[in-house]
Amino acid sequence: MPVLTAPAEHNQNVRVGAPAWREAAQHQTLKAHQLTNRCGREVVTMWQPKDRVWDPHVAHHLCRAAHILPWRFHVEMVKQGGTLEKPPPGEGVTLWKSKMKPPAWQARLPLPLNRDAHALQTSALVQAHARGARLTAARLGHAQQQINRQLRLLQRQREIADHRLSEVRKGLLINQQSVKLRDYRPKSEKVPDKADSMLTWEREELKNMKRKMEKDMEKSEAMLKTLASCWDTLDFCCKERLQAVDLLNKPLDKLLEQAGRHSWVNLSRVQTPSTQGQKTPPPDPVGSYTPECATALYEAKRLLMESKDILQEMAKNEEDIREQQQQISDRVCASLAQKMQETSELKERMTMTLGLMRGIVHRCIKFNQEMSLAHGLIKGPLSKNHLEAREKLDRPMVRVYQRHVGTQLPEAMRLAQGTGKLQRHISHFEKNLEDLLATHKNLTCSHKDKKTGHDVDYEVIRLRLRQQHPHVYYQQAQVLVNEWNPRMPPPRVESSKAAE
Repeated sequence: MPVLTAPAEHNQNVRVGAPAWREAAQHQTLKAHQLTNRCGREVVTMWQPKDRVWDPHVAHHLCRAAHILPWRFHVEMVKQGGTLEKPPPGEGVTLWKSKMKPPAWQARLPLPLNRDAHALQTSALVQAHARGARLTAARLGHAQQQINRQLRLLQRQREIADHRLSEVRKGLLINQQSVKLRDYRPKSEKVPDKADSMLTWEREELKNMKRKMEKDMEKSEAMLKTLASCWDTLDFCCKERLQAVDLLNKPLDKLLEQAGRHSWVNLSRVQTPSTQGQKTPPPDPVGSYTPECATALYEAKRLLMESKDILQEMAKNEEDIREQQQQISDRVCASLAQKMQETSELKERMTMTLGLMRGIVHRCIKFNQEMSLAHGLIKGPLSKNHLEAREKLDRPMVRVYQRHVGTQLPEAMRLAQGTGKLQRHISHFEKNLEDLLATHKNLTCSHKDKKTGHDVDYEVIRLRLRQQHPHVYYQQAQVLVNEWNPRMPPPRVESSKAAE
């Protein structure tokens, strides 16, 4: 059945349908157009960069031109006078034919491979954290090895310093025994001399050395404790970082070589101005390089530098004290040897003087005996053998001569004068003889004292040289000092192997 159409002459302004019906239809049509445009714009914005969204207040063609303009090629002038078109920098696909390079667009809605993409991102994040933790653990392990090496060096230097301290204490013991031995000299040989002052100076110097070595030992002991504490901290941090690297099997040393930082805290090499390798990441409390690890590494580096200075100082002090102690001991022994030489010279002079005095005393004793004999003959005969040799004063010839007055003979007076003179000479010779005997006795005692002093100094030097031998330790020196009789030679020291 054909559809009827309105006649041509019908007035177009006359509406048959109701106005409400027409407005409802137009409203639905407008709403459908608006929805279509909005959906189109939203679909387009789903694949646009976040900073390049269409502005709804700007016309579509103007907004599109404003977005497309940065995508076009840039024209640059060349030195020869021509032009050169270059694509704009940045990421994106270059459209050489249309002379455009749109930026890389991103979708705002999850794609069908969203789960796989997030799984890959999670794997990459986990692997990055594990690699960072493994690299941090490698750094901590390497620092731990260097701290351990420094601990061994410091312990070895402490053993050397302890041996030197025992040598200084042994020197004090030898000095004390030397002073004690010199007290056994006779009273005449105890006059203070340079050897006594040298022994006093040696004792003061050895005490200063002992205090210095004890101070170094205390400082090294504190550094040992600090290094051990740092080693424990590094070990704890290293084990904590290694908890996340179970699935990575590459050695830790290779990681430092690949990172270009084989020695993170090594101080033996010269630091380069610019290190070629991975930079140290900033500390992150929830990352692979935590502030605790950074603090432990910084503390390890500081302790390594400080312990290196302490090692150098201890080695220098040990060397200086060893040389100084040897020089002091040599000077003391030289002064004792010089005192022995002087004593020997005086003893030789006394020996010569004693030889001369022995002859003089012998001659004086003989002359005194002869004078005493002459004195006895003047007084009268001492034995019956002298009766025929001498005559008395009342002999017959004298009695006959004295019968007359004034005929007195001077014999008696002359005999009395001779007897007095002889008596005075005998007294003088007896006094000289007593002086000679007393001087001879004193010189003999002094000679004996000089010999005793010489022997004591010799025993002191022998004791010092014997106990200063490297095989004699401080404990052995104490035993020798306690068991040695000063009047006997020092006992023989056994070797170190037999003593052990």
